[in-house]
Amino acid sequence: MNDSLFLKFPVIFYRVTIKGTGMQPNLQPDMPMDSEERLRPRMDQRLKELIPKEVAFEHTVLPIERDGNRLKLAISKPADIILVDNLRKITGCEIVPVVIGEQELKDAINRFYSTTELEEVVSSSDIDRASQLYVQDLGDEKIDLGSGVADPEHGPVVRLMDVLMKKSLDDRASDIHIEPYQDQISIRYRIDGVLYDLPPPPHQFHTALVSRVKIMAKLDIAEKRIPQDGSFSLNYKGRKVDVRVSTVPIVFGEKVVMRLLDKRVELLDLNLLGFEPDQLTLFEEVIKKPYGLVFLTGPTGSGKSTTLYAAVNRRKSSKINILTIEDPVEYQISGINQMQVKPEIGLTFATGLRAFLRQDPDVILVGEVRDQETAEICVRAALTGHLVLSTLHTNDAATAVARLVDIGVKPYLLAGSLLLVGAQRLIRRLCPQCKEPEKVTAEMKKEYGFKADTIYKAKGCKECRNIGYWGRIAVYETFPIDEETRRVIAHDTDVEAFRKMQKDKGYSTLRKSGLKKVEEGVTSLEEVLSIAYE
Repeated sequence: MNDSLFLKFPVIFYRVTIKGTGMQPNLQPDMPMDSEERLRPRMDQRLKELIPKEVAFEHTVLPIERDGNRLKLAISKPADIILVDNLRKITGCEIVPVVIGEQELKDAINRFYSTTELEEVVSSSDIDRASQLYVQDLGDEKIDLGSGVADPEHGPVVRLMDVLMKKSLDDRASDIHIEPYQDQISIRYRIDGVLYDLPPPPHQFHTALVSRVKIMAKLDIAEKRIPQDGSFSLNYKGRKVDVRVSTVPIVFGEKVVMRLLDKRVELLDLNLLGFEPDQLTLFEEVIKKPYGLVFLTGPTGSGKSTTLYAAVNRRKSSKINILTIEDPVEYQISGINQMQVKPEIGLTFATGLRAFLRQDPDVILVGEVRDQETAEICVRAALTGHLVLSTLHTNDAATAVARLVDIGVKPYLLAGSLLLVGAQRLIRRLCPQCKEPEKVTAEMKKEYGFKADTIYKAKGCKECRNIGYWGRIAVYETFPIDEETRRVIAHDTDVEAFRKMQKDKGYSTLRKSGLKKVEEGVTSLEEVLSIAYE
């Protein structure tokens, strides 16, 4: 063999070995086979421009990585020197071939060319043009990410934003974070309550991306000094999604967070939220009552609004008048009158509630009780023949009563109006495709009260993107207010007294509800312990 071939293709070496008695030569590549884990092309090098889809499928080749003028290429026919030479001419790179099994390689080619990642949205020429439009060369000075107004209708930015939105909806993300730093952009999705990093687009696109989002949300693209809030709606694969946008100025530019609110009907079904059967029966009985006060508690993002929407959706009827006052209106429900709080013009929860009482309401939903005035109007409405549903930011149901008294509500008024106080959290569901059984030890039975011999834990597979979880479900605690509890509220608001009463009456806590879902194989013990304790 010509020595020049060894110089041109330095890794395609063969050695001749003799097997059996027929003295037949057996050609073996003198290189290890790449594992499936390593057969992953670099997504930020625009490799699809080097090896077009048609060429890859026709010749069963896959670009893996480019290092300067060398292109690492997975190939199933290492002896085809003519093919390698043609690829060198097509790409303009020296080819470093890696031997891969043919079927494994075909599968990898299908995966690579059938998806679009963020880094691939813009081509090299697009980036070059965008660099001239969006970036100012300031020599040794730092890049001012807040300077200049970008052209948000520039093609690459529009395509990049479209892919961001599509990928977020395909991956069931609830939030998109776009964060500028000194020399890069960070893009993160929140999926099932956890933030995950995405490979970022070129740094010079930050200003244009922010401008594009602002135009979509009808915000002022020239104003970069103060926070702004806006919203827009979109349709995707038959789903209507509301997007809430928040921008804030930080050191290196503007940070954008987009909250995605999926308006699928099944999200507003009480039966699908996560209530235990006895809790669901109790909750449905309470929301059917003609008057009284129902509070749901929990931190931001725990699903309280979704539960209340499901409750009013269950009560929705042409025979009753349902009014809601929210900040903001997260889900628009046909047949329900919804009001958006606008503090800048004096439309607060309190002023809106006062107006509602003159609108002949049957059911009132108040997005959140934040102050004494709002709390007192809610109590007054409940005492005068209306069913009022609202939320509080407390850790559990027992704490809610003390919180309302601290706000300024008179204990005797609270005792006469409360029907039920609940608390909730969201926990991740185990991926049904890969969850692993785990033996329950005697210590675990003693500490957690497990009766089952086996529970499940997260593992991770291709279906769940190696996370081990897929989707979320709510866990609840419900504390109905009976006559004995009313007497305690009227004379004593000690939190420990309420917790003891809750335990004595056998009402399930967040922890107990979560542990029950562990025994049912819905989630893992680790997940429950991360959100509830006793």
